[in-house]
Amino acid sequence: MPYGYNGKILHVDLTTGELMVEEPTEAFYRKYLGGSAMGMHYILREMPKGADPLSPENVLTLMTGVTTGAAISGQSRINANAKSPISGGIGDSQSGGFFPAELKFAGFDGIVIKGKSPTPVYLAIIDGHAELRDAAHLMGKKTGEVDDIIHQEADPKAEILQHGPAAEKGVLFSSLVSMSNRHNGRTGMGLVMASKNLKAVVVRGKKKPLIADPKALIALNRTGPKILPDNPDMPGLAAEGTATVVLFQNTIGSLPARNYNEGQFDSCEDISGARMVETILKERDTCFACVVRCKRVVEIKEGAYRAEPRYGGPEYETLGTFGSYCGVSDLAAISLANQMCNEYSVDTIAAGATIAFAMECFEKGVINKEQTHGLELRFGDADAMIRALEMMLNAEGEFGRTLGQGSERAAKIWGKGSEDFLITVKGAEAPAHMPQAKRSLGLIYAVNPFGADHQSSEHDPYYEEGVADLNLNRLKLIGLSEPQPGYSLTPEKVRFAYLTEVFYSMLDSAELCQFVFGPAWTLYGPAETVEMIRAVTGWDITVEELMTVGERRLNLFRMFNAREGLDRKDDKLPKKFFKKLQGAGPTAGIALTHEEIESAIDEYYRLAGWTNNGVPTTETMERLDIAWAL
Repeated sequence: MPYGYNGKILHVDLTTGELMVEEPTEAFYRKYLGGSAMGMHYILREMPKGADPLSPENVLTLMTGVTTGAAISGQSRINANAKSPISGGIGDSQSGGFFPAELKFAGFDGIVIKGKSPTPVYLAIIDGHAELRDAAHLMGKKTGEVDDIIHQEADPKAEILQHGPAAEKGVLFSSLVSMSNRHNGRTGMGLVMASKNLKAVVVRGKKKPLIADPKALIALNRTGPKILPDNPDMPGLAAEGTATVVLFQNTIGSLPARNYNEGQFDSCEDISGARMVETILKERDTCFACVVRCKRVVEIKEGAYRAEPRYGGPEYETLGTFGSYCGVSDLAAISLANQMCNEYSVDTIAAGATIAFAMECFEKGVINKEQTHGLELRFGDADAMIRALEMMLNAEGEFGRTLGQGSERAAKIWGKGSEDFLITVKGAEAPAHMPQAKRSLGLIYAVNPFGADHQSSEHDPYYEEGVADLNLNRLKLIGLSEPQPGYSLTPEKVRFAYLTEVFYSMLDSAELCQFVFGPAWTLYGPAETVEMIRAVTGWDITVEELMTVGERRLNLFRMFNAREGLDRKDDKLPKKFFKKLQGAGPTAGIALTHEEIESAIDEYYRLAGWTNNGVPTTETMERLDIAWAL
């Protein structure tokens, strides 16, 4: 019997209704650890080249990791992968909550989904038994309603991962959601699941994974609550959630305002984590076995904008995209927008950023009230923001349908120079961390296989002059010991970006939360990551072996993209990032330059072992034991 994992992968062919259980070897699990590295093994082997993202040939994988379900903070994560309808390249997304651990308890480490069901179905996995059930009665319903119905007919304690009604209406950036508030967002995985007529995956089980060294795991787990107060970053995360960084981001000029035209928002205090705690926070929620409890739950019972606790509360990115991006300072309105996205299951970054893009288009005269169906869509107007979101989620009229395709496709429809207002990379709207202030993040936005992403590498302040000893001592374990000047993109900064991206890539394979395990600021560092995986699995694993898993995942992603026609031409940043920021603050007048980004990309490719066109070499693939993917 393996330690930490079940040794079972469920294969689902929705076209035929066939369910098959695979039992991979221990060597397979150690090579990939789980998550997206494991998912890519199946996608590259079973998806034909050039498959349409919304066709039955697309392969959707849902993978936990070898430590998922262990009784320690930060392990209850699941990864969704498929060809993305947004970029045409790989789609990748993680989420937490209780669904990942419950899938492991239900008897499986992951699911490989192919084909398309002739009628709507959901997949139920209860105590090791899997079956497809009719889902016609669930279609068109909001996520909370679907949760209630399935709990009544399947199991009141079941965990449910579903796509929402937005995906059924064709919204491009639809996500998968569990608990009606934990998203696999960003890359359109909800639309992929909807295209397969698979409404949900429902899991319930009691099979806890065996642990190789329970005493070591208990000892490490006990250190978490003790060291949490001593880490300068963790108390704020626990008390205010990710919203704790709103004021810091504003201070360093990295809080995008008015569609990324400025790096500071004059009403930042009104949308801060502290203001949320003072006014609308009902409680702190958590994921399975986690002591950090960073998840927000808000409640608003009165006023024009109301919010229910079951839909959680806005995270930092949502406060940014529906708040500062749109020039909106009404926390209640942002909370309602967050709830609407959870009810319909869409990515809040893409949704809010697309509305901010439309606001700039309206103010610059690219679109008018006739095109917006009478909506005066201006920065700072909370009512207009909510109404535009409502139109988007319901694909209401031509304007709503256009918004639902994201800003990059909207720019192609509206024209008139609107592409100059975009903040997209590979079709994905940029998150609320500005590369003008965090230069190495701009590099990662460009080269990341699935577009601009803020959780694919460590951020610049942790490798700039004055960094705390705790952070630097952890970074030394992965070979980083020379902090660089602020606003720099030196070769050493590129090395920082690459090595931390490799570490984060490993985390998304082992399926570990980046707020708990990480290379710098998190609750546990690289040494504890190794210690935890050893305790759970019994493997004599090292930091070097973990970094190799991270490399393996990145190269499998890159090979998939190359196969689908993506290469260096797609590793480019939007025009807006090279335009001087307006407003006040430390980044006013600051912009990236094409020369520094192109030079950084060259250096990144060299470090990664890729060609000048950004494709992994045969030597690199052989070194990582994945030459089969060439």
